Parts: sequence; C-alpha cells; structure tokens
Amino acid sequence: MKLSDHPNSDGAVVFHVDSIKKSYGGVHALKGVTLDLRAGEILGLCGENGSGKSTLLKIISGQINADSGEMTLDGQKVEFRSPIDALQEGIGTVTQERTLVPDLTVFENIYLSHTKPRSIWGISWDKTRKLATDLLNKIGADISPDVLVAELLPGEAQMVEIARALNGNIRILILDEPTSSLTSHEVEKLFAALENLKKQGVAIIFISHRLEEIYAICDRLAILRDGNLVSAGPIEEYSKQRLIHDMIGRDPDELEVSEEIIIDSHPVLAVKEFSLGKKFSDINFQLHKGEILGLIGLVGAGHSDLLEAIFGLHRECQGTLEVNGQLVEVNSPRDAMKHNLAFVPADRKKHGLVLGMSVLENAVMASTANKNRLMRPKTRPIEEKVKSYSKDFNIVHRTLDEPILNLSGGNQQKVLLTKWLGTDPTVLFLDEPTRGVDVGAKTEIYKILLDQRAKGLSIVVSSSEIPELLVLCDRIMVMFRGKIVAHLNRAQAEESRIVQYAMGQGES
Repeated sequence: MKLSDHPNSDGAVVFHVDSIKKSYGGVHALKGVTLDLRAGEILGLCGENGSGKSTLLKIISGQINADSGEMTLDGQKVEFRSPIDALQEGIGTVTQERTLVPDLTVFENIYLSHTKPRSIWGISWDKTRKLATDLLNKIGADISPDVLVAELLPGEAQMVEIARALNGNIRILILDEPTSSLTSHEVEKLFAALENLKKQGVAIIFISHRLEEIYAICDRLAILRDGNLVSAGPIEEYSKQRLIHDMIGRDPDELEVSEEIIIDSHPVLAVKEFSLGKKFSDINFQLHKGEILGLIGLVGAGHSDLLEAIFGLHRECQGTLEVNGQLVEVNSPRDAMKHNLAFVPADRKKHGLVLGMSVLENAVMASTANKNRLMRPKTRPIEEKVKSYSKDFNIVHRTLDEPILNLSGGNQQKVLLTKWLGTDPTVLFLDEPTRGVDVGAKTEIYKILLDQRAKGLSIVVSSSEIPELLVLCDRIMVMFRGKIVAHLNRAQAEESRIVQYAMGQGES
C-alpha cells in the first residue's frame, strides 16, 4: 500500500520509497515499506517506538543505508551515502538528538556545514548573521543570532535546530519530535511556519507522540507497525480510536483512574521556603502518602529545577526539607537516596541511562549504588527482581544482557523506572515521564505509576502535557516565573484554568 493509491492525493510526488527493507542482526526493522511524499503536504508518520519510523527516516536522510529497495527523487533513482548527500538534494532533518555545538553562536550553528556568503576578504560574517536571523524570523523564533547555544533554553535550542534544517533550498523537511521541548506558544509559531512551507511546495514528514499535534497540522497519515506500513490515508479518515488501533494492533485499553486519596495530617514530604537564585523562590508544598502531585509551567518556569534541587542536584539551593516529619539535609543525589528519594530525569539518554551498558546493569545501577564497587553484586536475587519488573512492566528485550541502546524509547523509559523503583523509594520524582514514547508505552507507564500509587508510593510528576497530569494527578501545582501561582485539586484542575495560571494570567 502506498499513499499515492488514495484518490484524494494532491500535489506532485516528490520522493518515492519503494520496498525498503532494513535489518539489524536478526531484527527486521523495516519489512518492505513503500510510500510517497508529495509537494505541499505534511505527512504524519505514526507508530509505536520500535515500529520502524526512525529507521525509515535515517534511510531517507542518508544516515544509514537500506538493505534492499530503492528511493527516487523527481522520478530519478537516488542513493545517499551520508546526510550531506541528502542535504545537497534538498532534504533537511531535525532529529530528537541535539546536534548543535554548544560553544558556537546561534548563527554559526545555523551555517555549520553550509556554504557561507563571502566577500573579497573571505567569509562575510555580517551577511551570515543576517541570513541566519532571516531563518529565525521565518519560524518566529525571537533569538539573538550572537548568543552561544550553551546559553539557550531547550525550546530555544530546538528552534535553532529547525532553522538550520531550513537553510538552503529545502524540498523535503523531516521533523522527528520537533515540539518535545517547545512551549505552546512556540508550537503555534512553528506550525505557522510549516503552513507557510507547505504553500511553497515543501514536502514535510512530521513525527509526534502528541496526537493533538498530529490532528492539528497533518494532511495525511502513514502508520507503521513492526516494520510494516499497515495503513495510510487522509487525516480525515482517522479517528483517534482508529489511529491508536492501527499503531498498536488492538483497541486501546481504557485507563481507570483510582479514587481520590484521603489526605491525612502527616505529610511524607514537606518542602519549605525553597529558593534557587533566579530559578525559583519561596516554594512551599506538602506531599502525602499514596498521592500523585503534578507540577507544570512554561519553559523556564522553574519546575524542572525544583525537582532537581529537592534531589540534591543544586547545592546552592536554600530552604528546608522534611521526610516523614524529620528534617533532612540533602546536598547530593546520594543524600537524597539515603532518605528514600528517587528521581527520573527528563533526558533519559543523557542523565538517566548508560547507553553502552546492558538492561540489567542499568536496572540495578541505583539499588546497588551503596555496594562495594570492587565486588560484583550477587546476581541471582538481583536478576530475579529485574525479571519480575520486566514482566510486570512489559519491558520488551531479548535478554537482560542486551545493550539498552537496542531498546525502543518506551522500553528504555520503563527500565529507567525499574532502576529507581528498585530502590524502594518513599517519594518518586519524575520529570517528563513520557517524553518521546509512543501512545502504547505512555498508557503502560501511566498504569505503572497508578499501580505504585495504589501501593502507597508518593509521586511528584512534572510534565508539559496537561492531559497527562489530568489523568495521573490528585493535585496540580502551577508555576510561573519561579513561583507557585496555583494549587488545584482534581475538581479544580481544568485545562483552560491551568493554561491561564501557567501564562501568568490567573483567573479570567
């Protein structure tokens, strides 16, 4: 099946992928995928992690070669030996991985690997800066071209990545989770830029695990599952139910949210007068046994920094912390772990997992942190515990010795949860717990957290996805410019109200 089979197809076929196959050892990542990219259309490429999306995009963008099959551009067969080859043919890519150089300025990064304008004295940096500024303006990014990338917020860095991908005569733009670190306002500006690119005839591949974004911006969908193209067609043909069914191969399970807990008078965690420079100040809240507390704010509001500070990652933080009524001092993650605190960071690949190590090694890393590293921990009881978690959490892997790099994003995230739940924490902090995971894995992670809540675990979840917090949380705290501006219980927590507080508007 290919997209051009549908009678509602508009625009000329720019790029054709025919019977593409790719295997890694015994794993068949792509099993003969065929599809078209059309000028002036946004194709939403959907599928669970491990479905073959990333492999297909890497082949199209020249990062890897297919085992068999062929690709044609304007009817002519093409083979890309590198991303530079693809870029020279007008294929720009923005991946989930950061590719910017932190020690270079914004405009230097935008023109990295691109031909720069020249004068009789050599490279014209003034013209380069001006052209980079034009690209930033094109996508509505209010970012100085002269600032170092290292000084940018995550959302700003992502906008620079997108601006760089648009540099040159781009005919095909590949966007893999481009909005994962953007604010809602930045997403709106990006979507406006994409609509403008459509009018210019650019063919766009868009990947997002946020279904509301898929429906907001895409013209067509192509659904991959287990390396196969299982369906494709205009967005109007896909209800949410059908989209999820095609992605996971079954109807989605209904998630039952447990009853609201009864708050007792003895908090498990009490945060008092927490302040960290310009990041946040005068933070006060309590967390009770078996409660899930949500934390949300715009990028830079301080919610991620707050979780890091409670876990001892910012020694300069001021304030007091009580665990089970006892005043504790937490100046490092090791101190936090001694008091039964656990933290799942937002960037699992950079801060949560060691990608060169095995599933087992990653899963037991925290629970064996206080062991003598000169001696190998006793493996049998450890392996049995990890096997139990793997079964309960439906972690898909071949063996416990398999490199965690081979696992899909959702399975990596579940291993990261195993790593910290294996310490038997009193309080679990999570920052963006479902970032970059597919809808099936997201539902499984929700069930894991709700099950742990039912067992009495106290949880704090920081998330940029309001629907996620509405599913999980008993209470939600909203931050704006380093302050908590609202405490909302489940009955008060409506999406419009949360957005108002997050933007500093309060009640209308």
